[in-house]
Amino acid sequence: MKALVARGYGGVEMLELTDVPVLAPGPGQIQVRITAAGLNPADLRLVSGVFKEAVPLTFPHVLGGDFAGTVTRAGEDVERFAPGDEIFGFGLVRSAGSMASVAAAPPSFTTGTMAEYALFDADTPALEHRPAGLDAGHAAVLPTAALTALPLLRAWDFTRGMKVLVIGAAGGVGGAVVPLLAARGVHVIATAIASDEGYVRGLGAAELIDYRSAEVADESLRRHPNGVDALVNLALPGTSLPAVARAVRPGGRLLNIAFPSPGPDSGFETVYTKARPGDLEEVGALAVKGVLPDTVTRRYDLADAVRAYADLAHEHVRGKLLVAVSPR
Repeated sequence: MKALVARGYGGVEMLELTDVPVLAPGPGQIQVRITAAGLNPADLRLVSGVFKEAVPLTFPHVLGGDFAGTVTRAGEDVERFAPGDEIFGFGLVRSAGSMASVAAAPPSFTTGTMAEYALFDADTPALEHRPAGLDAGHAAVLPTAALTALPLLRAWDFTRGMKVLVIGAAGGVGGAVVPLLAARGVHVIATAIASDEGYVRGLGAAELIDYRSAEVADESLRRHPNGVDALVNLALPGTSLPAVARAVRPGGRLLNIAFPSPGPDSGFETVYTKARPGDLEEVGALAVKGVLPDTVTRRYDLADAVRAYADLAHEHVRGKLLVAVSPR
């Protein structure tokens, strides 16, 4: 089968589309024909080697974790899924170990989703049946974004009328965070570039601060002199956060998902992607209702997957990038 692999640690130059064996599922595993796979920055961070002490890779390493596809085979002791089931979700490389355990319990492992077929451990809340009415491409970009957004919203009691500054609103996770906050009646102040204003307002943002033309904290305080109720950082590295934290009122909340995370004395709480039982079912229902919109802005065939990751690494990306692996 065709798969996008990394030959070793490094950048996009280490990626290539090549042939790898199709693996049979073992006990507790399912084999899935991948219909579509969503890209995440973490895919490239793993290949870069920044996590190689905690998450060592074996090469060639098949990229990708988010997906939608069809179950083709089920190993022994699998009860949740059967051949023919349409499913979606995410998995991590098996060497992720404790990281995967934090992301889902039982943990979710995969052989890599940028491939025509992938194996998954079946008994995990990070996999779910794809509901009728949810397009496979839409489903394939939801898991990591939405399962990061849900823990963020659970980290504080966001209520109607609150003012929340969202840093990096036009990115992949912003496509879930902004509409979920807006659905609660939160007044979202989004940071993005000017050309993304229509996009983030379409997600539900009430205001935009163009971070290229204004200092974010200064502009936020000019508009809201008493400070905002919370800051949700989806993009800035930890060292940059103290400068924007002053936009938050005393007693407000500071939440972060970005890498590298801020230090323990920063006042920020770092929230991690987490799949709890029922979460993906909720995500699918919200997507069908239109609360979680389809944020795919660029689509590629598997043959162009290297270019897709090059675009992710080197270009301004709005929303999510999607690779169609075996379109139906």
